[in-house]
Amino acid sequence: MAIRFELLEKDIAGRLGRLHVGGKTVQTPALFPVVNPHLPLIPPAEIQAMGAGAIITNAYIFATSERFREAAMEKGLHRVLGFDGVIMTDSGAFQQSVYGDVGITNRETLEFQRSIGSDILVPLDIATPPQVDRTRAESDLSITMARIQESVEIVGMDNLAAPVQGGKYPDLREQAGGAVSGMGFSFCPIGGVVPFMEAYRYRELVEVVLAAKRGLSPSACVHLFGAGHPSMLALAVAMGCDVFDSAAYALFARDGRYLTTSGSFHLDEITELACPCDTCRGRSAEDLREDPDREAHLARHNLAITLLEMARIREAIREGTLWELVDERCRGHPRLLDGYRDLLGHAESLEAMDRASKRRFFYRGSESCLRTEVYRHHRLIRRIPVGNPVLVTFTGRVPPGYDTVFFFKPPFGPYPPELSETFPIGQSEIPSWDSEMVARGCAGIRAIMEEHGIVHLTILCQPEWADLVRGELPRAEVQVEPL
Repeated sequence: MAIRFELLEKDIAGRLGRLHVGGKTVQTPALFPVVNPHLPLIPPAEIQAMGAGAIITNAYIFATSERFREAAMEKGLHRVLGFDGVIMTDSGAFQQSVYGDVGITNRETLEFQRSIGSDILVPLDIATPPQVDRTRAESDLSITMARIQESVEIVGMDNLAAPVQGGKYPDLREQAGGAVSGMGFSFCPIGGVVPFMEAYRYRELVEVVLAAKRGLSPSACVHLFGAGHPSMLALAVAMGCDVFDSAAYALFARDGRYLTTSGSFHLDEITELACPCDTCRGRSAEDLREDPDREAHLARHNLAITLLEMARIREAIREGTLWELVDERCRGHPRLLDGYRDLLGHAESLEAMDRASKRRFFYRGSESCLRTEVYRHHRLIRRIPVGNPVLVTFTGRVPPGYDTVFFFKPPFGPYPPELSETFPIGQSEIPSWDSEMVARGCAGIRAIMEEHGIVHLTILCQPEWADLVRGELPRAEVQVEPL
């Protein structure tokens, strides 16, 4: 049975959905924890009990394992791992990207993945490093696309993933996304992005992902290969990614690192475990350091905090508060903040995917001025019919003699009083006004003037905003409200 993605709710470009694979269903956004059969710090059955509906493992490791190869072919992957949820298998492309040729062909890995009963099969794609030139990236992409086409002929499309490659070049990513969607694929991993995340190049990651999304069908489930640190998951979901896989929970545990939503810390640097998970509750960091099974316990904490973040993200989508969550998480590291600001620069395209009404809008600083809700208000306010003369009142006082009156609430700007209780005006919480939010609100006034060819418009404002408003709207008449 084919892979199918069902969309339930959305916020920004993030989607709450269900991924149907055969008779199994995974709620998305979802984490597929990476399982290495030789080094499992947490048994797969326990991973499933912790709330993971899917895992990913490496077909190349199984194919070259004296211990597991025959058992997987005889009993199937699910029985060998003790996991009855969705199991995705990577092809060996990761090993190929690290070690070069690993002596396996696209046909061999696909036939092996099928023989061991993988739920989602992956072709042997080429993960192009960010540092390579365009010629190399184009060549790698050509090979990947040829292998995807070959994969359809070998195993069919029903359970096949179609990786989107193209290196650091957005146009190649968009081209690849369009190509795999044109072939009819519904599960599309974005690959070759781990180096961006390892180097904290989140601004470039945003550009690469959004380019791939421009090419991909809106109905495709998008998997971001190798992403799984809880601090960046909200940003990745806001870009439109639905599925993530990561070995970070185990790799960081082996290195003695403790994951949180604001970063990772070495266990030696921590005194108190500020987490309510089963590993941390009721014990100190010293207790954990001295535990002979500390790696396994640390891995359990790391996975628990990551799965908890996925649940928090899903709830934010339901509530329509994903922007607030992204803002909170991305302030944990300056490079994440770079990525967040870059994402805000795409408000025009994101607005088309965002929901029209939300539970609330919390102003959290200058970045909030660039959110999709503000962009949409400035676009829609142009539709309001106006007569002459026109008044925009910052103070709430309305002198007689005006055919059209707008009230003013930054960063949205002008709004007719009839919309005072609708989203976003009625559901927005803002602190004391500052110059950035007022200037952004003036852009809404400018939009009305441009749309209707208004030559004369009066603005009634407090003395502290008069100079700013005159600078932003030199064609308007600014009247100062006496204190």
